[in-house]
Amino acid sequence: MLNFISFGSGSSGNCYLLYTENEGLIIDHGIGTRTLKKYLREYGISPSLVKHVLITHDHADHVKSVGKYSMETDLDVFATQRVHAGINNNYCVRYKVPAAHVRCFEPGVSFTLGAFHIVPFAVPHDSVENIGFRIECEGIVFCLMTDVGHITEEMGQMIGQANYLVIEANYDTEMLKAGTYPAHLKVRIMSPNGHLSNTDCAQALVDHATERLQHVWLCHLSEENNHPELARKTVEQILRNYGLVVGADFKLDVLKRTMPTGIYELGKSESTENQ
Repeated sequence: MLNFISFGSGSSGNCYLLYTENEGLIIDHGIGTRTLKKYLREYGISPSLVKHVLITHDHADHVKSVGKYSMETDLDVFATQRVHAGINNNYCVRYKVPAAHVRCFEPGVSFTLGAFHIVPFAVPHDSVENIGFRIECEGIVFCLMTDVGHITEEMGQMIGQANYLVIEANYDTEMLKAGTYPAHLKVRIMSPNGHLSNTDCAQALVDHATERLQHVWLCHLSEENNHPELARKTVEQILRNYGLVVGADFKLDVLKRTMPTGIYELGKSESTENQ
């Protein structure tokens, strides 16, 4: 059985876990190492189950604790060469990834870590480089794309292949425009290398989702320019306008910014969420 947990999704820190009975894969480590270890204990997951770490990009809310975690657990960290360089240059990352644990991959070049077959793909964002992941395990395709400036053709293909999808719904356009952010920051967020709005997230699902898709999680919501229920209702309504019904065609959940979800058991007809 393949399982998924989000330990945090937003500008305060991002961290996700995919795991089977025998091994686990962390995607991003922007929450505290002590916090992550605490969450693992609370969910009855041995830290030794985690065998691999993947990184999407070098912004602090995704990598703040990855160096310390790598040192403490003796785990390799997989990212592109540019993202590793970005981590080393990020003053918010106090502990860098030890050189012995730096592992590099190239966008578009698949690789395998244990039971996980991974296809990394480019995601437009204003970091040194940003990567999404298509991860196949036990015949299940899980896809994650966060900090998304816009949806590329390749990303659309990945959405179309996914059984389970984590995708950004960062902001509500009207909230952002009317909010207190300075003009230059609003422009940055709405740019093709910024973040994905609720509306654009919904349109990506309309354009690319297939009958394979079973569950979607909205991630990386802005605290100032979005609200979980607003994001959900916006996406649901746009989907309904195109004949897609949440709960019938696929499930939809919003990931919490600063709290873990329950455990989602992927591949079952029903997901479980154990608090």
